[in-house]
Amino acid sequence: MTLFERIIAREIPADIVHEDDLCLAFRDIHPQAPTHLLVIPKKPIPRVGEAADEDAPLLGHLLLVAARVATQLGFNSTNEGFRLVINNGRFGGEAVPHLHVHILSGRELGWPPG
Repeated sequence: MTLFERIIAREIPADIVHEDDLCLAFRDIHPQAPTHLLVIPKKPIPRVGEAADEDAPLLGHLLLVAARVATQLGFNSTNEGFRLVINNGRFGGEAVPHLHVHILSGRELGWPPG
């Protein structure tokens, strides 16, 4: 069972900011920006590269929830803004083998990342 599955099961506490039937959004315990949240599906998909065609509605839902959470936190404007990140595999920076979308904001984020 992954760390995120244990958070979904409430075995590990998290600062949850959104929950619905499909996903959970919570604050990252090792933030890389002043605001750093994770949006995770309740369905255990190891990484975006292993998502199936039937997961397409769920993947879209994760992005819509990320935008909604950013709006609720006041970051969904063209002046402030936010970044969404999905890591896939070791070279992509994946740390937990459970698909998740990072929401980063609260400071200017450089480009290119990494």
